[in-house]
Amino acid sequence: MLVVLQVLCNTGGLTEIPIKSLPSTVETLSLTKNNFPVIKSDAFAGLRGLKSLSLDGNNISVIKPFAFRGLPRLRELSIQHTPLTTVAQFSFAGLQNITIIRLAYNRIQRVEGYAFAGTSNVRLLLLNNNPLHRVDSSAFSGLSNVDRLIFPSGIRSVEADAFTGLDTVGVLKLAFMDLSSLKPLTFRGLSHVHVLAIQDSDLGIIRAGAFEGMTQIGLLNIRNNKIDAIQELSIRPANRIKILHFHGNHLLETPLPGAVNIQGVELLNVIDNHFPCDCHIHTLLDSPLANDTTGINFRSKNYCISPLEVNGKPMSDLDLDSIGRCQEQVTRGNLEASKGSARSGGIETSSLSDSVIVVYLLAIFCKR
Repeated sequence: MLVVLQVLCNTGGLTEIPIKSLPSTVETLSLTKNNFPVIKSDAFAGLRGLKSLSLDGNNISVIKPFAFRGLPRLRELSIQHTPLTTVAQFSFAGLQNITIIRLAYNRIQRVEGYAFAGTSNVRLLLLNNNPLHRVDSSAFSGLSNVDRLIFPSGIRSVEADAFTGLDTVGVLKLAFMDLSSLKPLTFRGLSHVHVLAIQDSDLGIIRAGAFEGMTQIGLLNIRNNKIDAIQELSIRPANRIKILHFHGNHLLETPLPGAVNIQGVELLNVIDNHFPCDCHIHTLLDSPLANDTTGINFRSKNYCISPLEVNGKPMSDLDLDSIGRCQEQVTRGNLEASKGSARSGGIETSSLSDSVIVVYLLAIFCKR
């Protein structure tokens, strides 16, 4: 009895998948460089022994929900060099034993929510070399046990809850993004990640709550980014982040007092960054970013981005005593001191305010 384990039907001019002509025993199936535009639901039903499937170079523009259902032994799936623009809901759902999914070199602009629902044990998911500009909410929900998830460059928007339900990841790498902001709740629902790398990107403004709701992160690596401003960078014990590396970033504005809150991190390493070295430097040195736990000298390992005359110089070269505090800091300090002295002297704040108003009215009357 002849058992067919491999079928190669490349450049055959096929306009649809020839499922009725394929032997049920096939383990390796290559249908590259044909001409079928749609992969229908249950397109490969009956090929329960299939381990490797290549559909590269086809005219695929649509993948229907549950297109690969019924393939319990499928380990490798490749769909590359196609005009596919959207990874639709449930299109790759239920691939429980898949090892590699290659979706590189397509025209993918969008990954819809739950596209990979129920898919697990993926060692490598490749999305590189796609014009993927937006990552929708729940785009990777239900995807678990992923060794490496690599995104393409050029992402312009990562929606709230984009990674919710993504569980147990070796490396999640987001690089070469061009964002207006890192939005609130971007990483909510992301859990058990060995390395979360956010690097080589324009992050715009880090909004309040951007890292809220993510848990069990081995290493959060924020590296070599341009950051316009930090509205809030809050890392709390509930996030359970072991290591935070903040390396090589360029901040255009110093975070306001209280904007940075880092708690529960076992190791914090802040080096090779460039910060404004104006009157706000005192706020920076009082912030948690300056509390590196590795024993390095924060000022000697971080640098100035402005003013121009100190650009590129280590902060340790500065004479901090010659740099006055910003007016708002001085005003805030004076107000707090005034409140304290008013309470200790038994003077009511309301009486002080009334006195100021009376003096102001008298001054106006005299001018008349």
